[in-house]
Amino acid sequence: MNSVKKRYLYSFILLAVLLIAGVILNLCIGSVRIPLREIIDSLKGTPAPNERILLDIRMPRTIAALILGGSLALSGYLLQTFFHNPIAGPFVLGISSGAKMTVAVVMVFFMDRAIAISSGTLILAAFTGSLISLGFVLLMSGRVKNMSMLVVAGVMIGYICSAATELIINFANDAQIVNLHNWSRGSFSGTTWDNVYVMAVIVLIAFGWTFLLSKPMSAYQLGEGYACNLGVNVKLLRVLIVFLSSVLSACIVAFAGPVSFVGVAAPHIVKNILGTNKPILMIPASFMGGGFFVLICDLLARTLFAPTELSVSTVTAIFGAPVVLFIMLKKSREDMR
Repeated sequence: MNSVKKRYLYSFILLAVLLIAGVILNLCIGSVRIPLREIIDSLKGTPAPNERILLDIRMPRTIAALILGGSLALSGYLLQTFFHNPIAGPFVLGISSGAKMTVAVVMVFFMDRAIAISSGTLILAAFTGSLISLGFVLLMSGRVKNMSMLVVAGVMIGYICSAATELIINFANDAQIVNLHNWSRGSFSGTTWDNVYVMAVIVLIAFGWTFLLSKPMSAYQLGEGYACNLGVNVKLLRVLIVFLSSVLSACIVAFAGPVSFVGVAAPHIVKNILGTNKPILMIPASFMGGGFFVLICDLLARTLFAPTELSVSTVTAIFGAPVVLFIMLKKSREDMR
């Protein structure tokens, strides 16, 4: 085995160890400390003192953070591949804000009429908002070639969607405002097993589909002309990348609210660990890296100032925003050479 393959192997082992450690820490640490032995007993079916806390609260929340964190990182990687831009991501480009806007519309409209909102309805609403925002970003990307200006355009789209969301909230009643505020802060609190089943199915299908696109994506990274010469249907590939990135980013907005900077920071960190940008490696690695990133941020959000719980988005921004700034500065220095 050559040194490159060894690096890939060791990188995946590292990511797997970190992911397992993140899951264990999230299950053990909280307002009630649960020993690892007790967790193992609960999983075996042996009665344990804190079994209900573990199985009904912490485990679905932990699995949700892993799945949705991975999906957000994978969405970011797809957008970076699509735009050939290392700073593209659902939050940076305003896509998460678009999803947040449409979910807010649905929540106010349905709740005002005492209609139950299913997970599928929220995902569909978030997906629609993601596509609307992404459509505007695509229009801008055709006219703006500078990376910094594309980011500014994404930020402006995000502000417009946020302003529209605030306008919608003005027409909501007190109960709706409380629900919208709690949801918009970004949190995995209150996640149920039903939520986990829905998100797991959707993300698993999207992940599998994305992985099957790894070969044509490799050609696409080398240029559209090169990909066409290899027989890749570039137009179809671009549509699929947009569709899958929107589904993945919509999932986390629907279930946990908008979570910032994971889609940019996690793929960048993982790429530096692997030392390559090959889709066949980056797709699973980004998912694992994003899952670990969000697991740790969620753990800090609920334990750092306990019993007060921070927004997950606040913690991800603290760790993710410096990575975005670093990428921009690095890219700026490269362009100046």
